[in-house]
Amino acid sequence: MAYTAEVLARARTRLAQAKEQREMENSRALQQAYRQVPRIQQIDKALKLSMVRAAQTVFERGADAKETFDRVRQENQILQDERRRLVEENFEPGFLDDAPICSICGGSGYMGAQMCRCLQELCRQEQQKELTVLSGSGLERFDAFDLGYYNDAPDPTLGASPRAIMGLTLETCKRYAQSFSPKSGNLLLNGNPGLGKTFLSACIAKVVADNGYSVVYESAVHLFACLEEAKFTGREEAKHQAEKYTVCDLLIIDDLGAEMLTPFVQSALYTVLNDRLLAGAPTVVSSNLRAADFSTRYGPAIASRLLGGYRLVTFVGQDVRLQKARR
Repeated sequence: MAYTAEVLARARTRLAQAKEQREMENSRALQQAYRQVPRIQQIDKALKLSMVRAAQTVFERGADAKETFDRVRQENQILQDERRRLVEENFEPGFLDDAPICSICGGSGYMGAQMCRCLQELCRQEQQKELTVLSGSGLERFDAFDLGYYNDAPDPTLGASPRAIMGLTLETCKRYAQSFSPKSGNLLLNGNPGLGKTFLSACIAKVVADNGYSVVYESAVHLFACLEEAKFTGREEAKHQAEKYTVCDLLIIDDLGAEMLTPFVQSALYTVLNDRLLAGAPTVVSSNLRAADFSTRYGPAIASRLLGGYRLVTFVGQDVRLQKARR
C-alpha cells in the first residue's frame, strides 16, 4: 500500500516510541528481578560468558574443541533451567517476558524491503485520524444513510422514485468501497446540494482505509490550495503534501465546482485527473455541477475525462440538510 509521507512518518514515530517503551519496561523488570533474586543476575553473567566460550570453540579444530563445545552447551542448558525455575518461583507468569514489540520484525517495521503488518496497522490508524479530520465526525457509516429522507412516490421525469434511485446509489457506493482494489476505476457522484454526496464519499473513504488501502480525502478548495502552494512557494513540506494526490491508492475530491476557477485551477485539475487516469489509479469525485456544466466551466478536455472516464452515480431528491433543519 502506498501511504503518504505524513502518515508513514507518524506511524514510524509511534512504532519507535512503542519499541522504546517496551525496552524500558523489560529493563525495569529485569533490574527488579536482579534485586529480588541476585542469583538470576549471576546466571545471566554466566550465560554471557558461556556464549563467548561457545563462539570461540567454533574456530577451533579437533576432538577437544567438540568436547568443549558440548560441555559448554550442557552447562548453558543447566543455567537456563535454573533461571527458569527461579523466575517461576518468584514472579508472576510473563514478568520477565522480554519479547520485542513485534515478534515478526522485532519493532523495526520492516522485513527486508517489505513493510511489516505492525507498521501497516499504525499507518491505517494514522490515516483514519486524518480522514476523520478532513471528512467529518468519523461516524459516517453506510448503514446510517437514511433513505427515509427521499420521496417514495414515482417521479415521471426520473422514471422511478427518488428513494429507489438513491437505494441503487447507496448500493453502488457500498459495493465500490467493500470490493475496492487498485483497479476499481472511478466514480463521479453527481447531484444537487444536500443529497448525501459528501456523506457517502466519507463512508467510502472509511471502508477503503479500514481495508488497508491508502486514501486521501480532500475538498476541491483545499486540494487546489495545496497544489498552488507547492507550485509557487517551492517549500518541501508543500511539495510532499501535493505528492500524496499522486501516490495514494484512492483519491477522493469532494465538492468539485465550489473552488474559485482560475487558469491554475483548471490546469491543476486536468493534471490530477489525467495523471491518475493514465496510471489507472482510482478516483472519486463529487460535484453539484450538472453534467453539461463541466464542459462550460472546465473545458471539453476535463469534461471528457470526468464524463468518459468515471462511472456516473446520480443523487436525486430534496435537500436532506433542509429537511433535518425543519424537524
